[in-house]
Amino acid sequence: MELYFSDRFFSAGTTDIMKEGGNSVGRMDLESMLTATLSIYRNDSRLSYSGKFRFFSNKWEVLDGSGNEVGVLRARFSMFSKRYEYDAGHRGVYQIEAPAFSQEYTILDERESTVATFQKVSNWLQAGAFRLVNRSPQLDDYELIAVVMGVHNMQKRARNAAT
Repeated sequence: MELYFSDRFFSAGTTDIMKEGGNSVGRMDLESMLTATLSIYRNDSRLSYSGKFRFFSNKWEVLDGSGNEVGVLRARFSMFSKRYEYDAGHRGVYQIEAPAFSQEYTILDERESTVATFQKVSNWLQAGAFRLVNRSPQLDDYELIAVVMGVHNMQKRARNAAT
């Protein structure tokens, strides 16, 4: 499924998750600009996933609607590209990568097959807006939204630490 969603300029508040045609399929609640915590709800207002940084860590936890950890995202060191790793437990470890100055990311499974892609579709004056295309039978669309926002929040945290 192809989904669109965005961050808020001040990183707090609710935004819609939309299909390509503009129909809302859920919402994302960016709960606090200080902690980068978020919750993702389906159209029926049921909590699907949430994401947050671990306490005193740069690892991003993805939790299901019951609060159980379903995966952990972490940055991987790379000289000329942006690389992340999403450990989804028994469902596998996924590599997330993009060329150094690109805003287009590929999510690869353990066989190095592309299972999803996402790209930043906003310009420099806007908050982050994203397009996600998921082809994975193992990873839920809403789970991947939490992963994409984890990558985005890791990048914001790294930029803020550099200043």
